[in-house]
Amino acid sequence: MSGAPRVLLTGATGVVGTELCRALGNTPVELSRVARRPQGEGEIRWEIGVRPPPGELKGPWDVVVHAAASTRWTMTAEEAVESNVRPLEAVLDLLTPETHLVHVSTAYVEGSDDPYAKDEGFGRYRNGYEWSKARCEELVRERHRGPVTIVRPPLILGRDDDGSIARFSGPYTLLQTLVSGLAAAVIGEPGGYAEVAPVDLVADVIMDAVTGPPPEGVRVETIAGGATCMTLQTLLDVTCGTLNGWRAERGIPPVAAPPFISPRRWHRFFLPFAEQHLSPIQLQAVRLLGMFESYTSMAEPFEPTRQVADPVATLVRSVLWWADAKPRLASRISEPWGLIA
Repeated sequence: MSGAPRVLLTGATGVVGTELCRALGNTPVELSRVARRPQGEGEIRWEIGVRPPPGELKGPWDVVVHAAASTRWTMTAEEAVESNVRPLEAVLDLLTPETHLVHVSTAYVEGSDDPYAKDEGFGRYRNGYEWSKARCEELVRERHRGPVTIVRPPLILGRDDDGSIARFSGPYTLLQTLVSGLAAAVIGEPGGYAEVAPVDLVADVIMDAVTGPPPEGVRVETIAGGATCMTLQTLLDVTCGTLNGWRAERGIPPVAAPPFISPRRWHRFFLPFAEQHLSPIQLQAVRLLGMFESYTSMAEPFEPTRQVADPVATLVRSVLWWADAKPRLASRISEPWGLIA
């Protein structure tokens, strides 16, 4: 192949894809951006895994970055296959042995040995998202005969410089439940570890893979704090402290930091009680917060190949960006919980 490298990016409108498009715009590559629902000029519509690829995507490609994925933790096995596994299979069909595949996975792909963290329907994995990403990594290793870089980010927050992010999802749910009063408790161990990474660092790691020499075989890049990783106590203190500082500047009363409940006590006593006595909305919030349990109470931090320099500073900027972007929600006065008969 001659000229500028031909690069295909899936998931171009997602959190990682949006950041990567910004970064790749300053590099000498011929970029084709794919999205299920295009939002900008030049983006190519492709319902990956549902419809055949458009003619302009048939390649050959120097690099394919597969960042498209559903990150919903509540997916069933069937939904996870249709949302994540089938699209990867379709992308693999576009590759030649010379194509460098950069596959965006998750740092939690190894699963967990914690009996309270696992979902009975997904073996050692916490949810259908993790299970599907593990299956995707297996497929990548089995089917692609060319170079592969697997990028494993943890929970993703805003940019390191200003906290900006394309979409509020995942860890931002904690902010919404704090200000609404739905976070009646945090399920986890205060001393457990909580790994986060700024979205621009994730994009930088992918950029290095795209513009650098491809590996011989499979290379795995794990993005994590490691020695700089926050504990759950620190994460909650910094989140509440930053949010309350923003509220104080506007004369708004602070939000109270919710108490901790250990996973063992939660699953043995509180969850059965909640299922009987909370309203449907409260129970939904409780179950959603419970899904964070295994992500914010790890016994050990990850071993990074690319380290997050200052997770606390990243968290502060991300909370402030969220509050400025959603001032009505960030200013909300929470209401105490009540039980139903």
